[in-house]
Amino acid sequence: MDAVTRLLADLVAIPSVNPMGRPLSGSEFLEGGMSDYLVDWLRDLGVSVERRTIAPGRDNILARYDAPSSSKTLLFDAHQDTVPVEGMTIDPFRPDVIGDRLYGRGSCDVKGGMTAMLLAFARLVKERPRGSASVLMACTVDEEFTHLGSSDLATYAHRADLAIVAEPTRLNLVDRHKGAVRWKILVKGVACHSSTPLLGKNAIYRMAEVVGHLKVYAEVLAASPPDAVLGPPTLSVGRIEGGQSVNVVPDWCQIEIDRRVIPGEVLIDCPKGVEDYLRSRDVDLGDVEFLPPWVRMPALSPSGCKSGPWREAVIDAIALATGRRPDVGGVPFGTDAGPLGEAGVPCFVFGPGDIAQAHTKDEWIELDQVRTAADAYYQVACSLG
Repeated sequence: MDAVTRLLADLVAIPSVNPMGRPLSGSEFLEGGMSDYLVDWLRDLGVSVERRTIAPGRDNILARYDAPSSSKTLLFDAHQDTVPVEGMTIDPFRPDVIGDRLYGRGSCDVKGGMTAMLLAFARLVKERPRGSASVLMACTVDEEFTHLGSSDLATYAHRADLAIVAEPTRLNLVDRHKGAVRWKILVKGVACHSSTPLLGKNAIYRMAEVVGHLKVYAEVLAASPPDAVLGPPTLSVGRIEGGQSVNVVPDWCQIEIDRRVIPGEVLIDCPKGVEDYLRSRDVDLGDVEFLPPWVRMPALSPSGCKSGPWREAVIDAIALATGRRPDVGGVPFGTDAGPLGEAGVPCFVFGPGDIAQAHTKDEWIELDQVRTAADAYYQVACSLG
């Protein structure tokens, strides 16, 4: 194995599944094992390493390379967690190399990008090229659910002049993406025996009315003025649950909403927008409760985070590594760049792999893209000093 394959295989073999808010425990879940490995790996480079506790069992890992002579600091960010593994058709934690592909959970999102960043960081430490930027290497937690890690990182990452966030972009440059707000709506009913349903109040029937209106509201959003690159905002009802038993009229029903926002929208206004729409349709909300959002992921835009002045230098550095100028554009998914950009850090998203392979039943990444990304990250650092 070469260095890329060996390190990526090590990372994939360490489970770091985000429980996504479910009350799950065990060695498979959270980022503890991954954090232990990263601390040891980075300390072996001889750099200072900080383990910053974000939540129980969840630590951001930070390491710093101080360039010989530079006033600029570049932030590398890659998240440690993966999505769950239910439904996978391969062993999620047994890295398998077939041809130029490495298979396993997280190989594409985003342990391939993390591998490339770590190796670029190690190369900077070993070679100490003159004219490079100093680099803060951050490995964050909870990117896949509530972005606790990047939100904490954003509180002090203003010391960085520019951030590069690892995500699968097929080695193209992303300077904008949608944000997200997620919250729950709860309907309360009255339980009774299912043989006499008229004595109760069926919360699922009431929720069905609400969901029907939300379907129309989603269509209204999709037809609203779009962002020129990212398209319109969207809304999706992603989960529904309720009731106690089939022979009991349900006294509660709850849905989860995913609202994707475009640059310029105000996150805290999104739940109120839904509530206002339902009221405008004369929906009785007396037994409907809007719970506080648990995700508030800001959108990213070049004007919002002021990444424009860095654009050409980053493009040139990537082209030096890849042999072509990368396409520059936007993606519909959110990343750690959202909180960082909101905090005033100029941000780009860049990495190996294709989002089409992320979160899949047989997740994989092309190893050659990881190798190229490692050189691209190194060249970006060298160009910014």
